[in-house]
Amino acid sequence: METIKINVNQLIEAAKQLSPKDRLKLYDAMWDDDMIIPVEHQRIVLDRIAKSKTNPERLLDWDEVSKTL
Repeated sequence: METIKINVNQLIEAAKQLSPKDRLKLYDAMWDDDMIIPVEHQRIVLDRIAKSKTNPERLLDWDEVSKTL
């Protein structure tokens, strides 16, 4: 396999020229590796999901929040 040296901006511009189908292939290739999510991060997410289910009024409406950004 030949190595091609390009910087990240060149890579981004090249990716923008791809068809939607090829962009999906590129995305899959980048994220298809065995990504390990630390157990502690998993616990945080599960804890937040549980809190949102038991106390749904604590959740904020995205449309309202995005107006303040």
